[in-house]
Amino acid sequence: MQDQPPRAQDDFAVAHREWLTERVAHYLGRPVDDTVSLAQEGLDSVAGLSLYGDIEEEFGSLIEPEDIWAYPTLRQLADFLAMRDVNRGGSKVRAAFVFTGQGSQHPGMTSGLYLNSTGYRAFLDEADAAITPWTKQSVVKMILADDPGIHRTAMTQPALFAVEYALARTLEEAGVHPVAVLGHGIGEFAAATVAGALTLADAAKLVSMRGAFMQYLPPGGGMMATCVTPYEAAELVAAEPAVGISAINAAKAVVLSGDKAALERIEARLEERGVPCRHLAVSHAFHSPLMAPVVAKFEAIVRRMPGGAARVPFYSTVYGRLATEPLHAPYWTEQITAPVRFADAARSLLAQQTPTHVVEIGPQAVLKPYLRRMGGGRRGPVCLPVCQGPASDAVDLAGVISALDAGPLAAALSGA
Repeated sequence: MQDQPPRAQDDFAVAHREWLTERVAHYLGRPVDDTVSLAQEGLDSVAGLSLYGDIEEEFGSLIEPEDIWAYPTLRQLADFLAMRDVNRGGSKVRAAFVFTGQGSQHPGMTSGLYLNSTGYRAFLDEADAAITPWTKQSVVKMILADDPGIHRTAMTQPALFAVEYALARTLEEAGVHPVAVLGHGIGEFAAATVAGALTLADAAKLVSMRGAFMQYLPPGGGMMATCVTPYEAAELVAAEPAVGISAINAAKAVVLSGDKAALERIEARLEERGVPCRHLAVSHAFHSPLMAPVVAKFEAIVRRMPGGAARVPFYSTVYGRLATEPLHAPYWTEQITAPVRFADAARSLLAQQTPTHVVEIGPQAVLKPYLRRMGGGRRGPVCLPVCQGPASDAVDLAGVISALDAGPLAAALSGA
């Protein structure tokens, strides 16, 4: 795609002004022109948030909600939107890496890629060598054996880390370097390693210890995906102290976590209202107060590791924003019980970094629907899962690299 010429950019800006003026007139109930100030014209906070929702639906995550009132005139806000939109559509690839969390694993994950890609095989072997001293079990051997034990938390977490680390390094070796990273739950460890905040050795130890500590918590916890808003979820858990919000994945996609009996009571109330919900196949209630017994043990391990600041923008799903703080022990201990604020973090990344592509890194695509919706569908960044599931192999990976137009492999595939 070629960068747009000046005349096309002017027309692009005018189109944004006309669209935004029409939406503001709708909320104010009267005609306006693009010289008005939204604050002075009386656009209240409710209408402002509704306008933000319209912008996100039409264009994807180009701005933050507070930006609605940050510009003196409607024209300046529209021109800022146009500038962000045209930059996102430029010729330069800007890829963000998003790492999946627990639940994306499956027996034999990436085995085809391991057997057919020398680059991926080398990086997975590297991660496996760092993990095996702690787990006393090889991730690679489990993958090649289609071992269902991959679903045991003690192995799930280090295995996911190893696979995601190897996938990201393979992309980087091919010339695809992220402008920003984000991880969902356990995916934050691979994201932090790629960003330079953790070494491979330290991350391998942490994910192995974290998985082992959680594996041996008492049973009785569960997790349930619901189609409710965060506000509705807060009302539900207020009546059930043994349940908490463990993840906010989208505007109406919230995961609850805690005591199984309490979750079943919430499920019954939601079914009465016709609200879909689904219990997740997990061993424990992750990112919930039931994880509290793990925190002290894990803190004793992580406090001896330096951690550090990310060299690549790291969007935290603990904070729901760009992490400007070093990723030290307090961060990784808080992460155990804190809700995964994926929606907030992803929206911030999309608005602030305006990537052309979002690469989902994990054994199968689970976050793509949320990312496409937040990115504005076909008008937003291209969402590329590195792996689609058990059948994915080196050909699929080559296709992703080719789509990103990066490195000698892409040139060979395109006939350049």
